[in-house]
Amino acid sequence: MSRQEETPPVGVTAEDEIDYDELEALLGEHVIGREDHVNAGGVVIRPDAVQDVLSTLKDEAGFDHLSCLTAQEYEDRYESIYHMRKFDDPTQEVNVIVPASKTGPVSESAEPVFRTADWHEREAYDLVGIEYQDHPDLKRILLPETWTGHPLSLDYDQDKPQIVAYRAHENPLQDHHNPEGSNTMFVNIGPHHPATHGVLHLKTVLDGETVADLEPDIGYLHRCEEQMAQQGTYRYQIIPYSDRWDYTANMPNEWGVARAIESLADLDVPEYAQVLRTMATELGRMLGHFLAAGTFALDTYGDFTAIFMYAMRDREKVQNILEDLTGQRMMFYYFRLGGVAWDLPEPRDEWFDKVRDFLNDLPGTIDEYHNLFTENEIFQYRTIDTGVISEETAKQYGCTGPVGRASGVDYDVRRDDPYGYYDELDWDVVTATEGDNYSRFMCRLREIEESARIVDQCIDLLEDWPEDEREIQSNVPRTLRPEAGKEVYETVEIAKGELGVYIRSDGTNKPARFKIRSPCFHNLHALPEMAEGEYVADMIASLGSLDIVLGSVDR
Repeated sequence: MSRQEETPPVGVTAEDEIDYDELEALLGEHVIGREDHVNAGGVVIRPDAVQDVLSTLKDEAGFDHLSCLTAQEYEDRYESIYHMRKFDDPTQEVNVIVPASKTGPVSESAEPVFRTADWHEREAYDLVGIEYQDHPDLKRILLPETWTGHPLSLDYDQDKPQIVAYRAHENPLQDHHNPEGSNTMFVNIGPHHPATHGVLHLKTVLDGETVADLEPDIGYLHRCEEQMAQQGTYRYQIIPYSDRWDYTANMPNEWGVARAIESLADLDVPEYAQVLRTMATELGRMLGHFLAAGTFALDTYGDFTAIFMYAMRDREKVQNILEDLTGQRMMFYYFRLGGVAWDLPEPRDEWFDKVRDFLNDLPGTIDEYHNLFTENEIFQYRTIDTGVISEETAKQYGCTGPVGRASGVDYDVRRDDPYGYYDELDWDVVTATEGDNYSRFMCRLREIEESARIVDQCIDLLEDWPEDEREIQSNVPRTLRPEAGKEVYETVEIAKGELGVYIRSDGTNKPARFKIRSPCFHNLHALPEMAEGEYVADMIASLGSLDIVLGSVDR
């Protein structure tokens, strides 16, 4: 069923194709040029017109999803690219390109229009060096405030030693908006691992047991994945890095890189390989959701021996299946450009039986989860009506995956911008409307069942596929050198939400710019909206319900 509006918004034809000429006319004198990227057109605008342009595109043309911001430096200018889409139809895209002066690069902030631009622009300032006027709190986000230079600028000295000074913590509420007679207390939560699912620091101000102010402080696990990808060749050396981003459910990450490079280099993927990719990716999604269920149980009522180990038991079953398929238990590297590394393990029938045994046991497994989790009184008390985030707020922060869908954001890249074999299969996108911690957990449980439906259908297809038509890879050149200046931004749906990859080619066999859009980055940014005004214990539950991985947040 189509979710498009009966009357297309400005700039969109009745056939749901974007009329970039009409969009340019809508934006008027703010536009100073046009660009064509591989999968979307772009308008070049003045750096002082960002808010007007993005507001117009959002309110009058329906582009309500700021998916990503890519910042980069050229020999003659700096540049910010706002990758804009529609939650109703992500195939409708427009890139807003904002050049800035080579000397003193300054651009207007998009934060008043899209809340998610806050962290994106801080990262662009931190790593590239672009300043954003009207930004509410422009400071470094991944590196310490005392860091010298911007690591992604062209003149950055990689060998220069850095001295990082520590600064005293201050209560940000001590001089203002303090309730009469109350005493607030500043508490550092982290940076430690067990309760934060990674190395995360939460600057928390408590008024009694209530969270009065919260600021997630990230960057402790920053591993320069974008820079490493820019040093790797397209053909073989980039996809393995993606397994390290969201390492709890990493198979879908590989598709994010493959989709972007295959679009950039115009590579085909055989139908048989598309089925293998789809099946493997859904097994990978289940890996992440099983772990999310177990760790969330630890976060909410500390049951390790039963609840957590039940989840790990089922995750191990999926890992055994994927180990047979890929030869690895964690860093799979099963995807290759143009297809996959190899076909199903032999004997095929034995492997099919192993997968089917797992799928046949799954309904009983899910019933166990409901008995142990959702019907547990403590679990319900900790999760129902806590950590609530509305649909509009979720969209403002770019929340996707179970976090967005639990708040009513009916958005899934697999369905809305189909790739692989998803549009040939029967499955449903899981949504809820309550937007609380309980709903986010329930969405993941139900998505496990939907992934099982997809895997089951893929198994049937693979079992009946004629042996002489089992083509696992297309003919891909040994060395890829996409045309210089070619740019692409592609997304896929991973366990945590929308994963995006932007690539700009310079004509060599390595990217000139490689940018990662992590769903965890967006979802964690929304944590203060869920936690402020609630008890500190509920904040811990809200954090767990996001299912973040800091290797994906920091990249």
